[in-house]
Amino acid sequence: MRADRLVSLVLLLRQRGRLSADTLARELEVSTRTVLRDIEALSAAGVPVYAERGRHGGFAVLPGFQTELTGLNHDEALALLVAGSRRGAQAFGLGSALASAMLKVADALPDSHRDSAADASERLLVDPETDLLSRRLVAEEAPDAVVAEVRRAVLAGHKLRIHYAAVDQTPQWRTVDPIGLVTVRDQGYLLATRSGADRTYRLSRILEAEELPELAQRSDRVDLDRAWQERSVRFRTGGDQVTVQARVEPSRREDLVGTALVVLTEDSDPDGRLRLEVTFQDPRHAEWALWQLASHAEVLTPQWLRDSLRNRAAAIAASYAR
Repeated sequence: MRADRLVSLVLLLRQRGRLSADTLARELEVSTRTVLRDIEALSAAGVPVYAERGRHGGFAVLPGFQTELTGLNHDEALALLVAGSRRGAQAFGLGSALASAMLKVADALPDSHRDSAADASERLLVDPETDLLSRRLVAEEAPDAVVAEVRRAVLAGHKLRIHYAAVDQTPQWRTVDPIGLVTVRDQGYLLATRSGADRTYRLSRILEAEELPELAQRSDRVDLDRAWQERSVRFRTGGDQVTVQARVEPSRREDLVGTALVVLTEDSDPDGRLRLEVTFQDPRHAEWALWQLASHAEVLTPQWLRDSLRNRAAAIAASYAR
């Protein structure tokens, strides 16, 4: 346990520069006295840690000293940073271990990439609406070469030229400013702007992609969670979205929410049922999802969906009445 803490201490000093004993103690979740003992142990072991006294003093490690983490390339390290920076950091009580692992992963990145690692991980968002432990981590099928080219443009902050096949339209070439990549329920999306207007593209519909040398017009920082929530309400996937108001038994809530594209509002009725407003990607999807819940859910709006479900139930009842 102490060996892992010593490695974490060195990595903190390498990546953040000079830090006080109090700051190190907070980061490592130990006492200041323990930090001082660890510093002495590192010095005795030949690690070039030195103290700077004064008001802004602290401990630092000589430039050029590097710990070793082999067998991990840049893309693998970035993938772990993305996964570790999102949900599940405290899963099974492993939050401290994960934080230590992320320090080691970040240290494995080349110097030319380490400074941009935090920004890069913020450009990739994995399943913002799905629990980490139950999700699949593979997006719907899209050519590896296309995804790699899109990812490079996103992380480099360059403009991107894509050959995109929108629904019921002839594929066209478009030049966009990429903002980030999101995967939701096995489907990958590119968030971008085009001529200043927000655009969202499904990766599976990008036939070809080309990173351009020009810098993309975008802000230095991005909140992909918020951007996805704002855009997913407007985004059309495979047809016209349908917003449904329904009353649902609490025990079946996850069955409905798990297949919806967006959950807009949620409330409860006096009888204990939940009142949800959810958005589906098209009418067929909405009808299928509500039919699965049978009498455990009641559609309030739209009326056409109520009628469709009632007619389907009546047809089945009639067939069994013979």
